[in-house]
Amino acid sequence: MKEKWQRQLQNSKRIVVKVGTSTITHPSGKLNLERIATLVREIVAAAKGREVLLVTSGAIGIGSARLGLTHKPTTIPAKQAAAAVGQGLLMQIYEKFFTEQGKIVAQILLTRADLGDRQRYLNAKNALDTLFSYEVIPIVNENDTVAVDEIKIGDNDTLAANITALIGADLLVILSDVEGLYTADPRLDPAAKKIDVIEEITPEIEQLAGQAGSTFGTGGMQTKLAAARIATKSGAAMAIVHGGREGNLAKVLSGQCPGTIFLPQEPLAGRKMWLAFNPPVCGKVIVDEGAEDALRERGKSLLPSGIVGCEGEFSAGDLVSICGSAGREFARGLVNYDASELKKIKGLKSNQIEAVLGYRGYDEAIHRDNLVLL
Repeated sequence: MKEKWQRQLQNSKRIVVKVGTSTITHPSGKLNLERIATLVREIVAAAKGREVLLVTSGAIGIGSARLGLTHKPTTIPAKQAAAAVGQGLLMQIYEKFFTEQGKIVAQILLTRADLGDRQRYLNAKNALDTLFSYEVIPIVNENDTVAVDEIKIGDNDTLAANITALIGADLLVILSDVEGLYTADPRLDPAAKKIDVIEEITPEIEQLAGQAGSTFGTGGMQTKLAAARIATKSGAAMAIVHGGREGNLAKVLSGQCPGTIFLPQEPLAGRKMWLAFNPPVCGKVIVDEGAEDALRERGKSLLPSGIVGCEGEFSAGDLVSICGSAGREFARGLVNYDASELKKIKGLKSNQIEAVLGYRGYDEAIHRDNLVLL
């Protein structure tokens, strides 16, 4: 098993590197220019024979420091203002250091809406593929100045994982202020041990995630586990390593394990991958055990007869979460009827739909082609 994941790391040809705010700034929030210069050299070295994309945090933190704030803003307008100030400063520094290393960079600002719309999602993929063909290093960040929801989440770990799936990367490396995932919080428990390799993200692994986040950053281990779930489901490996340790990126690419490595899973097909993690979830559909078994084990569509309830206000064509009787989500899909219609036809056979609604647009509540198991 060890040799297999080592080869996976060594043979990675397209990689995503995500750098957290704490990695490129001082505790005050000001840019750590020396660390950024080192990071740029490491990325340029990694790009020899590979395609590399950089996802960077830091715009709000850097903007906050430039505005003289001692803590990250708490209101949406203040965050947007800080992002507007910080984004230009951040890109200016990256441009300078990459140019000194002979590399061209491109700035890409995305929102959840860009990734949630299928056509815009594909447009982004095509643009990034073209940049790679020109040997350009794309630098991606959330468009925090306009994306209210993204500022509330503030989660570039998930953005990096979605980009990993978008471009079909082999590896996602998250450079953080932690060494990896531990059996307990190492700041509180001296007996805590780092987990080197995780083959599958189980509920037990999820329980190990804490709430840690730095003063100017917004991510914690929970967001990193969520990112690992997305990245590994796309067929990529993911590594969490300390961004302040020079050489850690090179170690990962040489097959070493300076942090925690998450092994790739059987990848979802492209459209199913997009469905699973990109469009916003607008509601919930609850199904009985028979329907859950039909979806999980037999690849069937979801019929109204298997639905026992639904929550939220959604329209036909929206993405909904599909939950079993215990309330745990196990699938997502694009629904053929709106919430009010589903409440009327839940539990009914397909040939009874017209008598209740006055028409029968579809036999299925969710067709299997528009449904993905998580």
